[in-house]
Amino acid sequence: MELEGAQMLFGGKPLKDHSIHKAYGAFEPTAIFVPLKHFRSAKKFKLLTTELFGPFQIITEFNDSQEDRVLEILEEQQAHLTAGIVSNDAAFTEKVLAHTVNGVTYHGIKARTTGAPQNHWFGPGGDSRGAGIGTPEAIQLTWSHHREIIRDTQPVADDWTMPVPK
Repeated sequence: MELEGAQMLFGGKPLKDHSIHKAYGAFEPTAIFVPLKHFRSAKKFKLLTTELFGPFQIITEFNDSQEDRVLEILEEQQAHLTAGIVSNDAAFTEKVLAHTVNGVTYHGIKARTTGAPQNHWFGPGGDSRGAGIGTPEAIQLTWSHHREIIRDTQPVADDWTMPVPK
């Protein structure tokens, strides 16, 4: 599906020299820019909000008059598993945190988009290294706990770059 104005910002290429089974699709960390207008179409909305388990993000831009629409888009999502807010505007960040519901929300200058290995007790069922991982108890604890907000608001060093797996 072509999306006018959308563009690849980085990534999008298969990883090289890895041992991940091809069924899982191993790609470089990827970000695409998609204009906000594309979230109005139901067909495009479904495409743009399908959760991918991988290092992938959609970036958009908006102005102050579109903030409420952005909040609506966030709440129209189905799963509400995790979210990341990257902004240096404290008032905007607090508005988003107050008007959205996600299991885990990361925000700040370098806002990570997942902390699952550190914050959740789930993973590959049947793997003896996981102890409770994959059990009904672990699933219930993971998906029925309180909301977590992870703040990462320290200044970014001049030489900081996003780590990219080799």
